[in-house]
Amino acid sequence: MKSIDINCDMGESYGNFSIGNDAAIFPHITSSNIACGMHAGDPYHIEKTIDMALQHGVQIGAHPGYPDFQGFGRRVIPMKREELKAYVKYQVAALKGMVESAGGKLAYVKPHGALYNEIASNASEATTVIAGIKAIDPKLVVMGLAGSHVEQIAAEAGMAFVAEAFADRRYEANAKLRSRLKENAVIGSAEDAARQVVSITLNNETKTLDGEPVSIKAQSFCIHGDNPVAVDILKTITDQLKAAGIEKRAFSL
Repeated sequence: MKSIDINCDMGESYGNFSIGNDAAIFPHITSSNIACGMHAGDPYHIEKTIDMALQHGVQIGAHPGYPDFQGFGRRVIPMKREELKAYVKYQVAALKGMVESAGGKLAYVKPHGALYNEIASNASEATTVIAGIKAIDPKLVVMGLAGSHVEQIAAEAGMAFVAEAFADRRYEANAKLRSRLKENAVIGSAEDAARQVVSITLNNETKTLDGEPVSIKAQSFCIHGDNPVAVDILKTITDQLKAAGIEKRAFSL
């Protein structure tokens, strides 16, 4: 049976601010990208999220980003190579330590927001980020944008790679994500999001807003927890995957 992984950005609440809907989302996902305290999250909420992931049997990944609380990690922060590497190491090491202290295992790393997009278009930045991850644990899997050069750079560093597509984001004809600065960048329809997941899984293809075909091969799909209809999307994805004979489970390499 064909299978696919469903991941979500989690643990992004901090202090008195509640972000996303983690408790309602966990039953519907197979992998969780847990914030590391730089773009969002704090030690208390991170630990609570790790505990929920372990309770639900959900695979855990680190979700490091630029140090950008005010911009929620969606702004590129210019940093020298060694500085960026240190920030990545710090975040991954912190999450790895907290996961292991709870009796779990950190499986992968998926950069967040602007850092994710930057490494998909900037080979030098990707090399730096992957070097930071490898310095903490070379067995960690790197999750990145399907079709990007991140896969090759990870392979050159001897790191395993998982190609990711997005359930609730529109794509441009060049297979890049539609900018959030543009209208209709986020998919708000549960049916449309589920249709995109099934199409990419079975046919390695989705469509742009203009109806142009886009070729994408992915092993994991992301749904954003701060999407107001995230739970509805996840339930619909589960139903449509089942109808299509596709199993939902954590990726394995």
